[in-house]
Amino acid sequence: MAGEPTVFVIDDDAAVRRFLRGLIDSINLCVEVYDSAQAFLDSYTPGQIGCILLDVRMPGMSGLELQRELAKRTIDLPCIILTGHGDVQIAVRAMKNGAVDFIEKPFNNELLLDSVQRAIGSYVEARHERAEHDQIIERVSQLTPREHEVLHHLVDGETNKGIARALEISEKTVEKHRGRVMEKMQTKSLASLVKMVAGLKSFNKQ
Repeated sequence: MAGEPTVFVIDDDAAVRRFLRGLIDSINLCVEVYDSAQAFLDSYTPGQIGCILLDVRMPGMSGLELQRELAKRTIDLPCIILTGHGDVQIAVRAMKNGAVDFIEKPFNNELLLDSVQRAIGSYVEARHERAEHDQIIERVSQLTPREHEVLHHLVDGETNKGIARALEISEKTVEKHRGRVMEKMQTKSLASLVKMVAGLKSFNKQ
């Protein structure tokens, strides 16, 4: 992850941008403001974390169009849609496109800040979980074919004796492979090992 979570405000109304900057500053979150979707895209550095407060009606690229562009660029920042009176149908379309919330103008300050904090919290947690998942996949990739076999039997609840019989090797050899598996997977607990690989689709398909 790159830096502290940032709230990216994208709205063509200067008064709204000033207000939101002050409001978000008040809870000690980093905030950047942009007067257009294109200005945000030109400035955004891949890997920055946080969330987007996005006006749906803007000159040039609209909020809905920006959502589509973010998807093309695999920028997965959560979007909170800012909508004026009469724009609820557009906001619903934005939610179908992946927005996490929509808030009508004029804002209820507390509701807006709560939405921002929820969006950032969920996003940071999801990023952390993805990073852990990627680390586990990398560890599994370091196992030899025989260690893969032993790992499969371990997570199926087999004893060393059962694994030895299934693989037609000695229990002593199983113990050695088991030790290497635990070392490479960076765990000392069988329960932790099972939990690590339980959610790996690629492993469970093997």
